[in-house]
Amino acid sequence: MGFSILARMNDTKSASDHKTLDLARQVLAIEARAIEAMIDRLDGSFTGALQLILHCTGRVVVSGMGKSGHIARKIASTMASTGTPAFFVHPGEASHGDLGMITPGDVLIALSNSGESPELLTIVPIIKRKGAKLIAMTGNPHSTLAREADIHLDASVAQEACPLGLAPTASTTAALALGDALAIALLDAHGFGAEDFALSHPGGALGRRLLVHVSDLMHSGEALPKVPETALLTEALLEMSNKGLGMTAVVDGANGLTGLFTDGDLRRVLDKTLDIRAARVAEVMTRSPRTIGPDKLAAEAVQMMEQYKINGLLVVDANGHLVGALNMHDLLRAGVV
Repeated sequence: MGFSILARMNDTKSASDHKTLDLARQVLAIEARAIEAMIDRLDGSFTGALQLILHCTGRVVVSGMGKSGHIARKIASTMASTGTPAFFVHPGEASHGDLGMITPGDVLIALSNSGESPELLTIVPIIKRKGAKLIAMTGNPHSTLAREADIHLDASVAQEACPLGLAPTASTTAALALGDALAIALLDAHGFGAEDFALSHPGGALGRRLLVHVSDLMHSGEALPKVPETALLTEALLEMSNKGLGMTAVVDGANGLTGLFTDGDLRRVLDKTLDIRAARVAEVMTRSPRTIGPDKLAAEAVQMMEQYKINGLLVVDANGHLVGALNMHDLLRAGVV
């Protein structure tokens, strides 16, 4: 009897799990189709919105009520972190004094799936009177908000993912994706790069990856392993042991880099019939080794090491003179990797 009850419970759970997964897949499929449908709808309105923002003398103000407000906050945050000064204004608070945050040189992006949100429509005349421009992002191109806007962006969806057709799901996903597309198009138009991004993200691992330069981590001065090209191999091995980087640079009389000797080179030397005590490092060093400039980002050093499957890099200036060295352990300690 007990086994029979347990079996029925397992069957019920299995059926319930199957139903849950089917529903989840259906939600994802509906939202994916909503985004795909917008791809073919992109037209001159999108590029017009881009140009309107690029030529505004103020900032981008993003606003929306309810779930659209949450999406508006995210769009404003994404724009602000990718080179387009932007902030969120709550439309309800705007009509109680926060409209003073909006200036004639600003562009307001108003989000409303219906295009009839009363809180937004209330502030539209004041926005117009101030001389600010209005971009509406709605699911209804015939709505009041769409008609009053300088530019309308169509974020309509065929259906919500909510089986009741009530909770904003596909519509908010579509608005978010359209906002991301606009933010990234602006990033590209501004020529916004990794170092610019770092200025807005100095904290945590992201800041370390983007802000740290090779010159901040490299070993230099007395800590830099190097020997002259006339040095014996035994002298190079001693320098490697003393400096602890598993390598040493080989330089000429003017401190110009001529080669590199590493632990790997040593293993290859041991496979040869060679008098280690009499050999000179120039005979067994790697010529034309990989190098990097001191002003490069540490993230670029990581990329080079991974690409060429090496554990260290020598740092040279614009004239090819040795100025430093670093290895993967330095990058790991700094949190760059």
